[in-house]
Amino acid sequence: MNLANRVGLVAPSLTLAIDAKAKSLRASGVDVCSFAAGEPDFDTPTHIKEAAKLALDQGKTKYTAAAGIIELRQAIAAKLLRDNQLTYAPEQIIVTNGGKHSLYNLMMALLNEGDEVIIPVPFWVSYPEMVKLAQGVPKFVMTSETNGYKITPDQLEAAITPKTKLFVLNSPSNPTGMVYSPAEIKALAEVLLRHEQVFVVSDEIYEKIIYDGAQHFSIGAFSPEIFARTIISSGFAKAYSMTGWRVGYLAAVPEIIKAATLIQGHSTSNICTFAQYGAIAALNDSQDCVEEMRLSFATKREVMYQGLAQIPNLTCLKPDGAFYLLPNITKLGLTSMEFAERLLEQQQVAIIPGIAFGVDSNVRLSYATDIETIKKGCDRISKFVQSIS
Repeated sequence: MNLANRVGLVAPSLTLAIDAKAKSLRASGVDVCSFAAGEPDFDTPTHIKEAAKLALDQGKTKYTAAAGIIELRQAIAAKLLRDNQLTYAPEQIIVTNGGKHSLYNLMMALLNEGDEVIIPVPFWVSYPEMVKLAQGVPKFVMTSETNGYKITPDQLEAAITPKTKLFVLNSPSNPTGMVYSPAEIKALAEVLLRHEQVFVVSDEIYEKIIYDGAQHFSIGAFSPEIFARTIISSGFAKAYSMTGWRVGYLAAVPEIIKAATLIQGHSTSNICTFAQYGAIAALNDSQDCVEEMRLSFATKREVMYQGLAQIPNLTCLKPDGAFYLLPNITKLGLTSMEFAERLLEQQQVAIIPGIAFGVDSNVRLSYATDIETIKKGCDRISKFVQSIS
C-alpha cells in the first residue's frame, strides 16, 4: 500500500511497545517487574471521579466548545497565576486530549516546512516525531551527565540559527528526572531574548512531582518579553493520576491558541465533556492528594536509587523530580536495547532503552510502582549485571 510519506518519518514509541510486552508477559503468568510505564501507580483521587460522575448524572455529555468549557479554562488560568505567576486569560488556553495532544497541536500550528526545533538530549520520545510530522527539523543538543543532563546557555546559543523557530524545555524532565533551577531557567531565557524569532515551549507536566527542596520555575515568569514567546504545555495525568482521562492544555498568546483551536476543531473537537468537570475538581479542590502521591514517590525514589547505587558498573544521578531514574550502562559494553531485551528475557525486568530518548548509554526506569516490586527488580538487575560484568 502506498501510504503517506510522513508515516515513514516517524519511529514507533519504544516506551509503549515495551510496556505492552511486559503486560502481555504478566497476562500469561510471568512474574515481571515492570519499570517501563510513565504512569502513576495510584487511582485517580475520589473527589475527581465523583465530580465526573456528577457531571454524567447531570447530563453533561454533549459537545462543548472545541477549546474546552470556559469553567475549566478559567480554573487553568487561575492555577497558572497562583502556582506559576503567569497571567493568561481563558481565551489564551486550549484544553486538549492529554499533554501529548497539546504539543502536537502546537507543532502543527507553529511550524512550517524546514523550521528548526531545538531539543535537548535526552528527550521525551514524542518531541522529535511531532516535529517531523509538522515538517519541521529536530535539532538535537547533547547534554552531559556532569551538567545534570541540562542544556547550558552556551549550548543553546550555539544551536540557534536563522531557521530556529522553537526551543523545547522540559522541567522536571522525562526521562532524566532533573529540574532546572530558577537561575538556570533565567540564563536560558536571556539567550532566547537575543533571538526574537524563537519561541519556547515549556513542558511542565511533572511540575508537582519534585523533591529535596527543588523549585519549579516557569520560564515565562522571568519577564514580559519572554512571556510573550512562551507556550505552556501541561496536563492532569501525572500530578493527579489521570493518565486515562486524557486531559491536557496549552497556554500561549492568542494567535497560537486560535490556530491550535482551529486544528483541534477539525481533528478531535472538544475532549471528553464529563472528564473536563473532573479536571475542574482536580484544580479547585484540596491538593492534599497531590502531596500524598509526591511523598510516596519520594520514598520510592530513595529505595530505587539506593538499590541501583549498590550495583557495580552502573552510575546514576539522583533526580530532583518526576518518577524516573536514568542509570548509565556504558561500562557494561551493551547497547541500551541489548541491555533492555536481555534483562527482560533473563530476569523478567522491563525497562526502557535509552536509545528511545536519544542516549544509547543509558536506560530509563520508572519507580511509579510498589516498593516490593522496586526491591525485587533491583535485586534482579544486580544479578543480571553481575552475570555480564
